[in-house]
Amino acid sequence: MSVIYWEEEIETLPRQGLESIQLKRLQHLVSRVYETVKPYRKKMVDVGVLPKDIKTLNDLQKLPFTLKEDLRDNYPFGMFTLPLEDIVRVHASSGTTGKSTVVGYTKKDIDTWANLMARALACAGATRGDMVHNAYGYGLFTGGLGAHYGAEKLGATVIPVSGGNTKRQITIMRDFKSTVLLSTPSYALNLAETMEQMGIDPQTLSLRVGIFGAEPWSENMREEVERKLNLKAVDIYGLSEVIGPGVSMECLQTTKGMHIFEDHFLPEIIDPETGKALQPGERGELVFTTLTKEAFPVIRYRTKDISSLYYDVCECGRTLVRMEKVTGRTDDMLIIRGVNVFPSQVEHVLMGVEGVEPHYQIVVEREGSMDVMSVEVEVSDSSFSDEIKYLEQLTKRITRDIKDILGVTCNVKLVNPRSIQRSEGKAQRVIDKRKF
Repeated sequence: MSVIYWEEEIETLPRQGLESIQLKRLQHLVSRVYETVKPYRKKMVDVGVLPKDIKTLNDLQKLPFTLKEDLRDNYPFGMFTLPLEDIVRVHASSGTTGKSTVVGYTKKDIDTWANLMARALACAGATRGDMVHNAYGYGLFTGGLGAHYGAEKLGATVIPVSGGNTKRQITIMRDFKSTVLLSTPSYALNLAETMEQMGIDPQTLSLRVGIFGAEPWSENMREEVERKLNLKAVDIYGLSEVIGPGVSMECLQTTKGMHIFEDHFLPEIIDPETGKALQPGERGELVFTTLTKEAFPVIRYRTKDISSLYYDVCECGRTLVRMEKVTGRTDDMLIIRGVNVFPSQVEHVLMGVEGVEPHYQIVVEREGSMDVMSVEVEVSDSSFSDEIKYLEQLTKRITRDIKDILGVTCNVKLVNPRSIQRSEGKAQRVIDKRKF
């Protein structure tokens, strides 16, 4: 079945034409934000830049960064450009590390978001004829409703199942003949494990493709999900402060980067320490400026996500820049005895070891003046029944592999199958017990 939602004129636009659109939208954005949002105006005045100074795309670097702290300091609606009577929806983060970040949408913003998500779904080969099983959480989290509106815009049939009640979800998948699965990658593994417990062979289902996001996941985890669910797994990226899911998306022709919808989002990669712009292909912190949002635009928003940008034309024909799969975040990076460690790196090692399951947890503690990292990982049912000598060898191998690849020594603890708490949303991979 052919892809029917394909905005070819924009998605294959030569770079010169795309940059012309970006500049006009950037200039309009900066002028509008300067006039309507006091915190932005103050930040611009403080660094001595005015809207008239933005004459080229390179002038973007003259503008100050926007941090999550700016959004929290102006909680709840201080960063909105429009009065509340023009806002038709608000979403908010969980606020687990402070005040929630609140984002607003006009009717046009909702339409823009739906259009972007339809584009994203089309990148994965979804069409009007698909049955979309949407297991992202509905509510203040942007994932569920963003994906829902996009699937409807595409013309597909949507099952708004949300998270949880896993056995019922699998029954629905089977009975409704779901073809597209939307969820976090960790919940996809949860579904696969529950299918096995229920005696359901994934090959008897109709699932064709899974669109997984909301948390970093490794290439090894991709292979695991594809094998266990018998589908093609593709990555989607977004964050609530920028719009929600649908900022960028992998296509079926390549898994080497996600296409950023540059007519709406202007990306940069910066050195997270100095803030200086990095060159294409260099890895650093991802920064976004929204070009078309009405209610809650952001200028140079620091995502804390680690990625890189590639401007070569994709096999699919899209000229849109691609961002590397997010390898971690600057704020979930662990520093263990001077070594930088991302949970996704630990996951990558574990997924390459036969005899363990893709369910793990990292625990960091301080013993005296030393940081100690432990990795708890489930063994498979078959390995659990093996003799103690085999399990000891498995523990030694994982410890050695983590040391060789990550350069850090850790304590590895093998735990019983299904003993690590399952996620129905974002998985909590790290428990940091250190006192700083």
